[in-house]
Amino acid sequence: MITIKTNEEIEKLREGGKHLANILDVLESAVRPGMKTGELNDIAERMIAENGDTASFLNYRPSGVSRPFPASLCVCINEEIVHGVSNEDERTIKQGDLVTVDLGVTHDNLITDSARTVGAGKLDKVSQELLWTTTEALAAGIDAARGGGNIGDIGAAVQAVVKKTPFVIIEELVGHGVGYSVHEDPFVPNKGVKGEGPELKPGMVLAIEVMLAEHGSGGIAFAPDGWTYVTPEGGRSAQVEHTVVITDGEAEILTLSQK
Repeated sequence: MITIKTNEEIEKLREGGKHLANILDVLESAVRPGMKTGELNDIAERMIAENGDTASFLNYRPSGVSRPFPASLCVCINEEIVHGVSNEDERTIKQGDLVTVDLGVTHDNLITDSARTVGAGKLDKVSQELLWTTTEALAAGIDAARGGGNIGDIGAAVQAVVKKTPFVIIEELVGHGVGYSVHEDPFVPNKGVKGEGPELKPGMVLAIEVMLAEHGSGGIAFAPDGWTYVTPEGGRSAQVEHTVVITDGEAEILTLSQK
């Protein structure tokens, strides 16, 4: 069921979104060659606790998974797309890696969700272009998310950006509603037809997230940890995500960088 958040709930989500954006600002600055993924998780957990919030992903267990998620922060490197477990079998970040940090924060019982992909040191041309395309596609999707429109408008806008590039949309992974729980209705695909899908209504809160791969089928594969999705062909991937509120005009981004 698609829900409409109240003005009071949206104000709480604004505050939680600011907390989340500030944590991601710190994590983005912290990413460097030689750092371990667990160190990023430790930073996130410390800052979440300092704000009096809780980590939305920690111990989250949707249907179909074998165990609860064991970390507070998802960290993915290169071919890892989403749900990378940061605090088990810790990986060391290398020069030129694409590193995605994805975090959910629960503030006053309401959840915001956001992700960024950043480079560790100097990136090659392909990685730079992949990051740029993912960021531009998310911006286009958010711009299309307006009250009175439809969910398909978002995917159509994302698709229009990506089709001009060599990169591919990871079709099986999508955005979603958020607020009362980590994943809510509706699904927000990164492909769509303008004018199709559920109506966008003011007060809807969506986590719009764009996930692209360097090349390949746009499919996904499951890593042995039971959580991490990877590109089947081993190509690099990038993910960017914001929590937004639908309005009568431009969507309000709740997780915008505080820098």
